[in-house]
Amino acid sequence: MRILLSNDDGYFAPGLAALATALVEAGHKITVVAPERDRSGASNSLTLDRPLMVRQAPSGFYYVNGTPTDCVHLAVTGLLPELPDMVISGINHGANMGDDTVYSGTVAAATEGFLLGIPAIAISLVNSGQDHFDSAAGVAIELVERFASRPFPQAVLLNVNIPDVPRGVLAGVEVTRLGRRHKAQDTVKTINPRNQTMYWVGAAGGAQDSGPGTDFHAVARNLISVTPLQIDLTHYPQMAAVGDWLAR
Repeated sequence: MRILLSNDDGYFAPGLAALATALVEAGHKITVVAPERDRSGASNSLTLDRPLMVRQAPSGFYYVNGTPTDCVHLAVTGLLPELPDMVISGINHGANMGDDTVYSGTVAAATEGFLLGIPAIAISLVNSGQDHFDSAAGVAIELVERFASRPFPQAVLLNVNIPDVPRGVLAGVEVTRLGRRHKAQDTVKTINPRNQTMYWVGAAGGAQDSGPGTDFHAVARNLISVTPLQIDLTHYPQMAAVGDWLAR
């Protein structure tokens, strides 16, 4: 299969290298187009206020001075000579579960592929300090091979979170829904040497909705979480209520 790889940790990230190596060893043709630096939290932003540059690293990976979405968009709409069969984003160093998906550059890169009509997967290692990228790469290979042998009947966007444990400890796979996190921690204020107040966005809150069926619940039991995502943000059940409100 022809696979476009990207991420939000940057083209130098170990997770990206592990995934690229595993896919090549499995016989797949890959092209890597990733950000030139860490763009975690970039979400689905496109760079529209300046031109973008594409450069090639000694590894053969292409890198862009833009966002994860820029990378996939440029690759699919002009950089690649032919469309990839699949877009894979990752392996992210850290979870992308629940509310994380709204902000995640990892998920955004996969989402851009999906929006352009290409099956896409976001792969994240739920980091616990062990960095078992080999486990996540093995899961990615299995998903790719499943796509190759049994193509999904419609465009699909999968958000995959893998516990940071040895491959033999993984307890299986579960199709999940997104959980929810508690409110983020308060913004951190600091004073710089010029006596100016500086702000750091607070850390994400803990899991609030982590019951059975959620991505949080699956990963806590050493299961691989696979969540199918959609892009339609329309709140259909609320349409009638809004129509009534506007009519009064």
